[in-house]
Amino acid sequence: MKLLVTGGAGFIGSAVVRLAVGRGHEVVNLDALTYAACLDNVAEAAESPLYAFEQADIRDAEALDRIFAEHRPDAVMHLAAESHVDRSIDGPGTFIETNVTGTYTLLEAARKYWTAQGRPEGFRFHHISTDEVFGSLGATGKFTEETPYDPRSPYSASKAASDHLVRAWHETYGLPVVLSNCSNNYGPYHFPEKLIPVIILNALAGKRLPVYGKGENVRDWLYVEDHADALLTVLETGALGRSYNIGGENEATNIGIVRRICAILDEKRPREAGNYAELISFVEDRPGHDLRYAIDPARIRKELGWRPSVTLDEGLERTVQWYLDNEDWWRALQNRAGVGERLGRAG
Repeated sequence: MKLLVTGGAGFIGSAVVRLAVGRGHEVVNLDALTYAACLDNVAEAAESPLYAFEQADIRDAEALDRIFAEHRPDAVMHLAAESHVDRSIDGPGTFIETNVTGTYTLLEAARKYWTAQGRPEGFRFHHISTDEVFGSLGATGKFTEETPYDPRSPYSASKAASDHLVRAWHETYGLPVVLSNCSNNYGPYHFPEKLIPVIILNALAGKRLPVYGKGENVRDWLYVEDHADALLTVLETGALGRSYNIGGENEATNIGIVRRICAILDEKRPREAGNYAELISFVEDRPGHDLRYAIDPARIRKELGWRPSVTLDEGLERTVQWYLDNEDWWRALQNRAGVGERLGRAG
């Protein structure tokens, strides 16, 4: 297939681009190259004749029309989004513009192109979203595809809105869509503003390791390369109009994740004195911090035969090693806006 991947220079998008090209798909990477994007993420794919890059904003209808007309994709994988909850607290407008207006603009461009092509049955619009649209769980229970939406942050609200738009374009216009909602991703090329890369890089710099509240918030952790594999599976075999929850089957508290990373670093790059866990510092919690997310992956396992291949311990070890081996990559990002700063205090 020829895939149009939006946000392909970002964390998850670049994993999709690398895997898709590696499997022989043609890929057009459409990315606006905002603060968290990095073309080094797709450097290996960019060497292939199967790869093309278009710098464009998904809010730019004219640019989207040109890109669809020139490249004639068989499918769209829509990953372009503002995604950091803390940044959404400080500046929600950007999230509404990109995640809501941008998704609308992309849907309209895709619909126009699909219609002009004679509404081919094989065309797909795969919208990639988050489990955060479902809100917060208590100590028990898991999110299913039928869980009512209950977003709690500007980020999750904007993603919920985009999910609803995609479903509406399927029901109203017949646009052939599939959707997926994933749990927390981690792994190589993770921009250094989320928990795992922040902890790794702060530890290597000898800085305090900030943990919100008491660190008791629970997330289901999904290795990004597993996620990329799941996304291609949904695109290729998912039922039209259907959504699929993608989880790592790896629940852990934030403080548990931090302590595991410290233990891995103690083994791989010991401090001159003491251990990394001594750097842990509990800080003021994020406003509206959801207590627990957990995915019930039964649908994608039963219907599409997919389940994750990487355990949390394996994935964390691979991730820490990747950051140790790729200092040039993360050093180049240290001066980008917001990196190393506490964001999301809501005033």
